[in-house]
Amino acid sequence: MEKRKDGFLIEKGTHEKDFIFGTRAVMEALHAHKDIDKILVNKELNNDLIKELLSVAKQERVPVVRVPDAKLNRITRKNHQGVVAHMSAIQYASLDNVIEECYSKGVDPLILVLDRITDVRNFGAIARTADCAGVHAIVIPEKGAAQINSDAVKTSAGALNFLPVCRVRNLYYSVKDLKKMGLNIVSCTEKTERDMYEADFKAPTAIIMGSEEDGISDELMELSNEFVRIPMGGNIDSLNVSVACGVLIYEVIRQRKA
Repeated sequence: MEKRKDGFLIEKGTHEKDFIFGTRAVMEALHAHKDIDKILVNKELNNDLIKELLSVAKQERVPVVRVPDAKLNRITRKNHQGVVAHMSAIQYASLDNVIEECYSKGVDPLILVLDRITDVRNFGAIARTADCAGVHAIVIPEKGAAQINSDAVKTSAGALNFLPVCRVRNLYYSVKDLKKMGLNIVSCTEKTERDMYEADFKAPTAIIMGSEEDGISDELMELSNEFVRIPMGGNIDSLNVSVACGVLIYEVIRQRKA
């Protein structure tokens, strides 16, 4: 928790420019097609206006999370009316458009798929490395992903202002589509004996990275064409996910420049 200038406590990493509140204000933002990360709604509310908001949010493909009123009060002590919307600090890109643009330029796509990575600073660090390495896009799910707010942009050193981020409703179907579009699906996991140096990353590739706690979901593992691991030689057998992303991405770049 952080203390604001007015003395109230606010959830760490949340700043007033990152959210709007009030049912009508959030509804207007939805109708204006603003990029909203997610909407928090008091789980006790179920009036007609809330039902309308939920319907519009579904049409706009904006995730809605039902929460206790206390959580909303930790974000703002102003009259939020039971509704707070976290605004995205970026404009999301279309995954189909990214792939089509790569192919139209004669470039082999390199896509990074992030599964269940929720830490904002990890996400920002991953984005920074991905942009430096020339990754064409990062793919994240609508739910269960890090909030892309000002902290994420700051941690990315501004990379999120340039690197396309594609937010999709369902990672499984999006990865399935990538496979149909000719990309080799490679999951990075410790559940294999195959080192990353043994894989061929010169072809169009989508790399799936999972969270340090949960790894990659079983359904995405089933879609994968290949499994690779980062070799370890010390006493600790795992890397921070942002570091692991950097190691694997630069192996792709090494191969493609060879």
